[in-house]
Amino acid sequence: MSGPGRMELSPSPPGLEVEYGELFTTNSLRFLHELISTFDEEVDQVLRLRVSRKAQLDLSGDLPRFPEATAFIRSDPTWRVLPVPPRLQKRHVDIGDLAPCNTQRFIQGLQSPAQGIQVDFDDGNCPTYHNQIKGIHNVYKAVHNQLPNTPPISQAPVLMLRPRAWNMVEHNMMVEGKEVPGPLFDFGLLMFHCGKKLFENKSGPFFYLSKVESYMEARLWNKIFVWTQHKLGLPLGSIKATVLIENVLAAFEMEEILYELRDHSAGLNCGIWDYSASFVNKFGHRKAFLLPDRSKYVNMEKRFLRSYMDLLVQTCHRRGALATGGMAALLLPQDQHSATYQTVLATVTRLKLLEIKAGVDGFMVYDLDLIEPMQELFQLHTHGDNQLHQVRDDVAITPEDLLSMPAGGVTLYGLKYNIAVGILFIEAWLSGKGHFFYRGQVEDSATAEISRSQVWQWIRHQARLEDDGRVVNRQLVTDLTQEVIMELRTHCHTVRAGQRLLTAEDMFLEVAQKRDFPEFITTYLNLDHTFLSAHTTEQMEGLPESKL
Repeated sequence: MSGPGRMELSPSPPGLEVEYGELFTTNSLRFLHELISTFDEEVDQVLRLRVSRKAQLDLSGDLPRFPEATAFIRSDPTWRVLPVPPRLQKRHVDIGDLAPCNTQRFIQGLQSPAQGIQVDFDDGNCPTYHNQIKGIHNVYKAVHNQLPNTPPISQAPVLMLRPRAWNMVEHNMMVEGKEVPGPLFDFGLLMFHCGKKLFENKSGPFFYLSKVESYMEARLWNKIFVWTQHKLGLPLGSIKATVLIENVLAAFEMEEILYELRDHSAGLNCGIWDYSASFVNKFGHRKAFLLPDRSKYVNMEKRFLRSYMDLLVQTCHRRGALATGGMAALLLPQDQHSATYQTVLATVTRLKLLEIKAGVDGFMVYDLDLIEPMQELFQLHTHGDNQLHQVRDDVAITPEDLLSMPAGGVTLYGLKYNIAVGILFIEAWLSGKGHFFYRGQVEDSATAEISRSQVWQWIRHQARLEDDGRVVNRQLVTDLTQEVIMELRTHCHTVRAGQRLLTAEDMFLEVAQKRDFPEFITTYLNLDHTFLSAHTTEQMEGLPESKL
């Protein structure tokens, strides 16, 4: 199908012809064409800036600092972000990793008592053409009150729409002879079909922005917001966005990111695994940045992560912006009376209470049964809708705090766990799923990033196992991968599932042994022939989610 001007669009995935027809109208295609052609070159520029900055750090051996060029922004005490609308004032508990292509779970989320839903086209979603169209159309139906047994959008949990990050492309649309940036495809369709209706219902349009690495990227998003509001006849400042600080370089530019988005800011968010993986991405070849076993030595109580969270809360609250924490990935067992249930609940409560006491205004859970216990935690330990009054003047974070690697080594358990998560994530993507369940918790691209990053880094630096002193090298990882595959194959009940697991094993070993660290596993997979061919030759809808 061709759209206006020089635009090409792949035909509908089988079974989604109605949804496809409703989303890709003449007017929506014209809007997408104009949006993409207006900003495409600037998207390329910010991606080139990332490459340039990484090369500069590698060549110089320098470490990031708070930029001198923008010191005037940090030292000016007078500026604030615009206040958020009433529906964003209370952000206590959002549902995380909710891929809206999963209609049943999306409906359950809309029926839940959560404050918001992270409507996820990024970390928790596998961006097949089918999933993007199904997911965006489900958002359209929710906003226009067309999903069964769900409240009107003005009364449902607020939709925090998370388009793909800048590193992702949409293969099924070309504008001016180029595949289009994934986030502009997602954002454009969501805004065109839902933006005005959300605004009229005082329920949006609200977004999460993933993988932002610098204030220049925030500036680009702000320009996109201003342009889009003008095109759709929405007042300036109608769009609000929470930026996820998932990269160590962005941690040094949090004030600047808020400043660039000050008319459109819904605050900043801190998480643990994408952020930790970014240390390997940016500095993983440096021995001083060898990250120890995440299953034993990496948590939000460690200095580098605690400093990051404290600085984020302080920065946000000083500027009148909300600060939110990451997602609790643990899953509650079915039996509420079991000892395991109590242990899981106590663990989540302890970790989330740390965030509340640090001053966060909200965080996410995956398990819907954790929503009300976590809301009660906020009611017990805070007063009012948010903690903006907690300005954290006790905090004085230095670059050394943010760059302080935790002590610790590598365990056999941790190495095998990382191998398993990496393989199972690739297997999930080959199945058209963006997340999966393993050993009592949800795993998504963030945990896959840290898992494969650690394996790559441990091989690179020839780390030794605490257990028996063996060196982590290619042969050991290959041997352990065989062991992991033997364990995982017991859960494969069809020949096809077994073949998919072996394909995922090969792809994992390939990515873990590369000479140069692949920046994002999602980009790597999204450009891989095996993944692409899997989703052009067959539809994956209806496959059960892996649960190990």
